[in-house]
Amino acid sequence: MFNLFEEEETVDFKPLAEKMRPTNLDEFFGQEEIVGKNSPIRNMIETDTISSMIFWGPPGVGKTTLAKIIAHQTNSSFHELSAVTSGVKDIKELMDIAKFNKSNGKKTIVFVDEIHRFNKAQQDAFLPFVENGNIILIGATTENPSFEVNSALLSRTKVYVLKSLTEEEIIGILKRALNKNPEYQTVKIEEECFSIIAKMSNGDARTSLNTLENVINLTPLRSGVRKITKTTLEKSLQSKTFLYDKKGEEHYNLISALHKSMRNSDPDAALYYLARMLEAGEDPLYVARRLVRFASEDIGLANVNALTQAVSAYQAVHFNGMPECNVNLAQAVVYLSISPKSNALYLAYGKASSDALKTAQEKVPMHLRNAVTKLDSELGYGEGYQYAHDFEAKVTNMTCLPESIKDHRYYFPTNSGNEKNVKEVLKNIQAIKKNSSSKG
Repeated sequence: MFNLFEEEETVDFKPLAEKMRPTNLDEFFGQEEIVGKNSPIRNMIETDTISSMIFWGPPGVGKTTLAKIIAHQTNSSFHELSAVTSGVKDIKELMDIAKFNKSNGKKTIVFVDEIHRFNKAQQDAFLPFVENGNIILIGATTENPSFEVNSALLSRTKVYVLKSLTEEEIIGILKRALNKNPEYQTVKIEEECFSIIAKMSNGDARTSLNTLENVINLTPLRSGVRKITKTTLEKSLQSKTFLYDKKGEEHYNLISALHKSMRNSDPDAALYYLARMLEAGEDPLYVARRLVRFASEDIGLANVNALTQAVSAYQAVHFNGMPECNVNLAQAVVYLSISPKSNALYLAYGKASSDALKTAQEKVPMHLRNAVTKLDSELGYGEGYQYAHDFEAKVTNMTCLPESIKDHRYYFPTNSGNEKNVKEVLKNIQAIKKNSSSKG
């Protein structure tokens, strides 16, 4: 019986993102701090002195690619382990291979993607082999390794932080893909389309290349050309692309509108501007950071849970990413919008900062200084200090500010929300101090 496929040409079914994976640092986009000229990793590769390390960063920024480049450009045997399917038995079998390689003068690089998914026993299994140099471990994770990787293993590795790719870097990757693939020579794409795809990818090279590949496949060939315009791009993506520049005026206009809508206790407007930003491809972590700032600047102690809510939203964004984190941000935006407002902390810091700059040469009062040495004691450090816990009300009439500004006040709580209670607490403290002073 004849082979039905013997006349068929070999077809490369790899996704574009896989076909375009760089094989050397010259093709690698981004992460200049760690792979650029005279950078740590480039120097290690050039001198073939690789040590165990962990790459921490968001998806699609080159963690796996960088590990493969290291193995390819050094005298190393490269092996990948899956944190989902591999167990301790698989790790030990790989260690036997590593021992054999070492006896033949060859390094073994073991790459573990999403290393945080390995449990403690699996992570511990690497320890002796990392310590004795049988393997060079390269882990990749989207989670903070300080919390997700065993401290013993973490102490034996160097953590490198990889950042989201910039729009310019994504555009460079897209253009390289078109130039290096012969089958794409028929593609003519408007310059603006590169920027739109880059914005939508949110710093993820894999996403941008997958998007480009899908758009090309959905664009019909007419007169020998696949012409991709902004209109055809939006049709292919089946969604309207927002005209939004993350570094331009509209970026600042929208974050300003979000901030002011929350300040004005308008959750509907705040949700609208949040959606405008997220759907246009804004970095959700940027929005989350602005919410954290807002919680203290515009709410403060009027609602002591506001900052907790905002920080929780930031962590949720880090865990989930887009699009799942949009509802986490929506929850925080509504919560902050309907919270009682106070800018008392914001104003207080402004006043304190002004005084700090004007009185930068002022010495810390002697009674507040620590007498660390015998000489300090002889000079009067700590003399006259009153330990608050020795007093019934846990408050003394001791002056803590420098002499020139000893009567200055910065924080004036409002009557909004919980700050009304704070105002009463401060009033009681002042009364205790005054009473203590009059008795003295």
